[in-house]
Amino acid sequence: MDKVLVTGAAGFIGYHLSQRLLEEGYTVTGLDNLNDYYDVTLKEARLKQLMNHSRFSFYKISLENREEVESIFKKFRYDIIVHLGAQAGVRYSLKNPHSYVQSNIVGFMHILEGCRHTGVKHLVFASSSSVYGANTKMPFSVHQNVDHPISLYAATKKTGELMAHTYSSLYRIPCTGLRFFTVYGPFGRPDMALFKFTERILKGKKIEVYNYGKMKRDFTYIDDIVEGVFRVMRKIPQGDISWDGENPDPGMSFAPYKLYNIGNNKPVDLLIFIETLEKELGIRAQKTLLPLQPGDVVETYADITNLKKDAGFEPETSLEEGIKKFVKWYREYYNV
Repeated sequence: MDKVLVTGAAGFIGYHLSQRLLEEGYTVTGLDNLNDYYDVTLKEARLKQLMNHSRFSFYKISLENREEVESIFKKFRYDIIVHLGAQAGVRYSLKNPHSYVQSNIVGFMHILEGCRHTGVKHLVFASSSSVYGANTKMPFSVHQNVDHPISLYAATKKTGELMAHTYSSLYRIPCTGLRFFTVYGPFGRPDMALFKFTERILKGKKIEVYNYGKMKRDFTYIDDIVEGVFRVMRKIPQGDISWDGENPDPGMSFAPYKLYNIGNNKPVDLLIFIETLEKELGIRAQKTLLPLQPGDVVETYADITNLKKDAGFEPETSLEEGIKKFVKWYREYYNV
């Protein structure tokens, strides 16, 4: 299985995964619309590095454009599709809800149809820890019910899981969904906490700390994420013969469909996270303490038992090491 389609290839995770696949000898086609949700020059810089590989090709298309997506599937046949393209961000979904429905639901529909009509051997798609919504039982497990989202972003990700399961059931398309937990690292997203905090601290500006700092996140370094995706990608799911329709388990299916949490399994207090960044920068942060924002959850914590068992996944990067690598990249990239 050497031909892989990566949607969102100019995005944070898509870029790093594409690099890994190319290093491993795969032929990669990347799709991205290069939208301006955040700095487009950062996406172009990622893409420029990928274009140095002879086995990488890129097409600028929007997934919600049915004709453009269909044209890709008509031109090429893929063994594996890793669908990472989406409109990201919890808070932005309160301001621009229509973009989430178009990208995360309509766009995903077009990918599923492409898989259906071309015999794709495995579809791996990005979900999110945000689907756990109002759940408070920790750690979050794929065996929990996730019917109480608290942001439209979360609702679209949950919808994607349901759509993928439907196609897996109807057309026997092997699908694996990955619920990502707070990914960070070099070439990260400017709308994420580490990037924003680093930028503002270095400029001597105050950082905004929500819920007065009383938050925890399962910060997961990008290299660990990529390793997990790479392992899952090569493990095609089968239907679970022990699935019971009278006592349905949300983490199991009769269809060739699997869900995994992919996180660090070590939630970190937000104030500890900030202190670790301060030590690496050598600068004390000026903080503006604010209440919890609509759509935000207080804590995330991934139960990765199934991913460990099935794919041998084990996160290896400590928070200190991960932040150090990010800060090094940031200083070099922005010449700080």
